[in-house]
Amino acid sequence: MSDLPRKAVTRTAKLAALPLGFAGRATWGLGKRIVGESAEIVGQQLQQRTAEQLFKVLGELKGGAMKFGQALSVFESALPEEVAGPYRAALTKLQEAAPPMPTRTVHSVLTQRLGEDWRDLFLEFEDKPAAAASIGQVHRAVWQDGREVAVKVQYPGAGEALLSDLNQLSRFARLLGPLVPGMDIKPLITELKDRVAEELDYALEAQAQHAHAEEFADDPDIVVPDVVHQCEQVLITEWIDGIPLSEVITDGTPEQRDRAGQLLAHFLFSGPARTGLLHADPHPGNFRLLPGGPNGEDDWRLGVLDFGTVDRLPGGLPEPIGEALRMTLDGEAEAVYEMLCAEGFVKESIELDPDAVLAYLLPIIEPARVDEFTFTRGWMRSQAARIADPRSPAYQLAKQLNLPPAYLLIHRVTLSTIGVLCQLGATVRLREELEDWLVGFLPEDEDDAGYGDEAEETAVEA
Repeated sequence: MSDLPRKAVTRTAKLAALPLGFAGRATWGLGKRIVGESAEIVGQQLQQRTAEQLFKVLGELKGGAMKFGQALSVFESALPEEVAGPYRAALTKLQEAAPPMPTRTVHSVLTQRLGEDWRDLFLEFEDKPAAAASIGQVHRAVWQDGREVAVKVQYPGAGEALLSDLNQLSRFARLLGPLVPGMDIKPLITELKDRVAEELDYALEAQAQHAHAEEFADDPDIVVPDVVHQCEQVLITEWIDGIPLSEVITDGTPEQRDRAGQLLAHFLFSGPARTGLLHADPHPGNFRLLPGGPNGEDDWRLGVLDFGTVDRLPGGLPEPIGEALRMTLDGEAEAVYEMLCAEGFVKESIELDPDAVLAYLLPIIEPARVDEFTFTRGWMRSQAARIADPRSPAYQLAKQLNLPPAYLLIHRVTLSTIGVLCQLGATVRLREELEDWLVGFLPEDEDDAGYGDEAEETAVEA
């Protein structure tokens, strides 16, 4: 690949080819069936070709197209298995790899941002990227003081490309919708667009990452590499090795899967309480399993990367989430309904049956009802099918619920994390994390953790 395709007409043409390609392959499949080939074999070939084209186009374009692909990839566990197989391989690739930008472009950015003598800042610098993401790529290097570092270099024109892709993808939202049953693609794309400016700002990312690195510096379970240097288009952080979560998903042992799942849930709920920030990009490419957990070298810690997208929550996750979850588990239909109305989940013009709302919510929060829960692709598919089936009461009720802007990112992060837990097939003590970190989940007389004020103080300091 020669350079990041930036011209709007080029990128638009590539994205426009996606739905056209879907239609073309459907016609090809019909032709194959007419001449007598097995519908099952043809269907598998069709899915494989679609997945290959999806990865090729989204991966080459990087920008918003790849960002959308990464966001979508954590939901593949909701797809029926016969469809998920081909997509799984293609979308998982988006989590860890993409075609690199040319070396000359990387050097040009570093010269422009770090100065003509930028090489003097490093004892070593690897021109071959260690990883490529949606708006930049990472190079392994050794900083002048001997520390191993990750040098993230932003693609020139990444902002323009990001917005162009997402605008184009929103036009195809209806066609892309069937990729994940029960999920409305358009709000996902809108929310990704709203985060563009923040993700392009490496100064904000550096602040969020440093706040986490400081808070988790002595943590036995979570590792966050600290910031070494930051300037426009370049972010240099400490390097961490480890097993990418995508590899744990495909080849991990049951012990690794369960440990990774527990640590992921722990970070999701403890992070906002301790830092006032929610890491909002929970795809497997952003996590690593590192040896040396609390029980020694045979135990594991979770390494967390990429703080380009965060939700700022000074008091931790909103207390109504914990209260509503507790009241739902207790079967308090009227109280739950009143809170949903007060928080804007039910608009004033809508009137719903509180018992029907409770029946809708209970299967979704099943993991919080028991001491430990095994997340599976089958469970995720059953939830997606229940909400996606137009004949289902859950489908009719879901259409009438509203998602307030303040909860939009929290909702996506939670869903994405559950998607990853299902990909892992992890058995997780989720209720334990909720009791420890989610304000309002325990009744007031039991909720004596005392972390709410601490979280606010930490957020103010950060």
